[in-house]
Amino acid sequence: MKKTVLIVGLGLIGGSMAKAIRANTDYRILGHDISEKVLSDARFLGDIDDIADEAGLAQADIVLVALYPVPTVEYILKNIGSFKKGCVIVDLCGVKQYVCDRVAAEARAHGVQFVGGHPMSGREFSGYEYAKDDLFAGASMILVPNAGSSEDAVCEMEQFFTRLGFGRVVRTTAEQHDRMIAFTSQLAHVVSSAYIKSPEALLHSGYSAGSYKDLTRVARLNEQMWTELFLRNAGPLVREIDEIVSHLKEYRDAIAEGREDDLRRLLKEGRERKERVG
Repeated sequence: MKKTVLIVGLGLIGGSMAKAIRANTDYRILGHDISEKVLSDARFLGDIDDIADEAGLAQADIVLVALYPVPTVEYILKNIGSFKKGCVIVDLCGVKQYVCDRVAAEARAHGVQFVGGHPMSGREFSGYEYAKDDLFAGASMILVPNAGSSEDAVCEMEQFFTRLGFGRVVRTTAEQHDRMIAFTSQLAHVVSSAYIKSPEALLHSGYSAGSYKDLTRVARLNEQMWTELFLRNAGPLVREIDEIVSHLKEYRDAIAEGREDDLRRLLKEGRERKERVG
């Protein structure tokens, strides 16, 4: 029998999931979003088969929740008794400890499978209009098994996301995910946002090239979403900010004091570290 997938939140990630599922499977796709226009557009374009109603919750074999962290928890807990018994719920938030701590036990108690998830792909733009069926091509999909998920459910999701084009599926813990994501993603957004605030940014035209574009690309962010993500992962992120501040001070002091050998050493260490980690 053809499986049914419910996607909650048809923004960039949820919309791209719908398009990828349509392009790579024959699953029936239900959509839920607070925007009637988005739902209408998604249905018109064929990205979803129908708009989810109360009955749709009980029909879904797989539920993908692509909302911000707080609404994700609220939505799952509010509807936990309405989902199909044995269905697999995957949240697609950028933080995992906050969501898993609040959802996993309730999911198990209500007979549904919950697996934390995070697709490691995105764009500097948000919204359904920027969704793409190949957004996840070759990307990593992180899965976080927990007390609310069986081995069978996790294996099923590994196969499911591989079919959608992900190049790699990684299993980890919520704690490890949040610690790593603070470094690989969240810190980069903080640095980019802070960097672009220099008064010189207003005068950069004609003086900038690739390095400027690379460093400022993610400053064009969704401030509501990233505020939630930062605050729900404050501990690991603050540690990473403190770490980069300490290194910046080393460079600052070496330059201010004209310590040529120390500056050369710092730059050499950075180059060698990049060559080692890729």
